[in-house]
Amino acid sequence: MVFKVSHTTSYKYDSGVTFCHNIATLKPKNIVGQTLLDYRLEISPTPTEISEKIDFFGNVVTRFSIQQHHKELKVTASSIVEIDSSLKPDIYQSVDAQKITLQQAIQELKSIEPNILEVRQFILESILIAKITPEIKEYASVSFKPDRPIFEAAYELMQRIYTDFEFDPEFTNVATPIHDVMKEKKGVCQDFAQIAIACLRSVGLPGRYISGYIETLPPPGKEKLIGTDASHAWFSLYIPKFGWVDFDPTNNQLPKDQHITVSWGRDYYDVPPLKGVIYSTGKNKMNVSVDIRPAV
Repeated sequence: MVFKVSHTTSYKYDSGVTFCHNIATLKPKNIVGQTLLDYRLEISPTPTEISEKIDFFGNVVTRFSIQQHHKELKVTASSIVEIDSSLKPDIYQSVDAQKITLQQAIQELKSIEPNILEVRQFILESILIAKITPEIKEYASVSFKPDRPIFEAAYELMQRIYTDFEFDPEFTNVATPIHDVMKEKKGVCQDFAQIAIACLRSVGLPGRYISGYIETLPPPGKEKLIGTDASHAWFSLYIPKFGWVDFDPTNNQLPKDQHITVSWGRDYYDVPPLKGVIYSTGKNKMNVSVDIRPAV
């Protein structure tokens, strides 16, 4: 599949802004099974300074500053991405990887090989997953047993989150603690991914946060509406001697040809699509529109 992706973020400021500095993480990755064919980033007003770099996690980030008075900021990232999940290693084709138990995985993760040392950072606390509560440990323990394969356990965890949690965009924002999400069993895809990662880390396994997009299909006979897609998030588990395996608890599926990966980190804090600081007073209003459709 080849997709065209348009992601627009706009801010309107009541009193205007005299200076802003921003970081955009909007450029899809070039990874196995995903090829970035084209990418453009349009910013209005035109930035005074702009640069692109690779961050600690290997994501492409764009830094830009606007040093003139403006009452509106508009950032549009346009991408063309080819997805072919058949090129990725298939966990279902690896009997050995499917059989690795929690005990075996923890033993393998004690290695000091460079690739294992890199992975172990995803077991540690992070900004938004800082303290693992007894409630999260208890929730994780239902699926993860010492002699149970971790792929099987993670798959069940994904299914349980899909069943137990209600998708409610009004309940949470980016600052809502995962413990509140755990207590109320409500949230959005970012929350569900972080709950899953907290569960993985509670049993000593690496959990990675994935930020990207998913194509949403319209009901049969209905035309797809522009702007109905949104940024999406899911989680990934590292299985020793195999690699990372992605799980989407919001949709109860392993990501394939409808998922587009933009970035990854320890949690949402590492990879928000756009963040920054402004010099201003008064209120401001943000609007985000994402559209994904097959390239014709």
